[in-house]
Amino acid sequence: MRPVIYGIKNCDTMKKAFAWLDDAGVAYDFHDYKKAGIDAETLARWCARSGWEALLNKRGTTWRKLAPEQQAIAGEADAIALMQAQPSLIRRPVVDCGAGALLVGFDPDAFTAALKGAAPTEQNP
Repeated sequence: MRPVIYGIKNCDTMKKAFAWLDDAGVAYDFHDYKKAGIDAETLARWCARSGWEALLNKRGTTWRKLAPEQQAIAGEADAIALMQAQPSLIRRPVVDCGAGALLVGFDPDAFTAALKGAAPTEQNP
């Protein structure tokens, strides 16, 4: 399976991740959840793997612009609904490496460990 990188195309962290993947010769598919959206089932699967706290970006401007009642998250269901409604709140990138491996955020060492045996680049978006 080719890894799937999820995020927003113009994000600086995403650009670093794309550059790493391209330089490493790793073929990947890209899902822009700002344009294509993200379904609750995918978010629930990610939460099961890494926890909603790891996925929810509370350091960005989108979070700071939320009303206090929107920031009052009672649990996973609230977090999933908020991330689905505001995809910019999902930490970037999220890389589904297959076989249960999920990378959240850009860490070159984690990318190397998880993706060193990935298929070589054919043509990326």
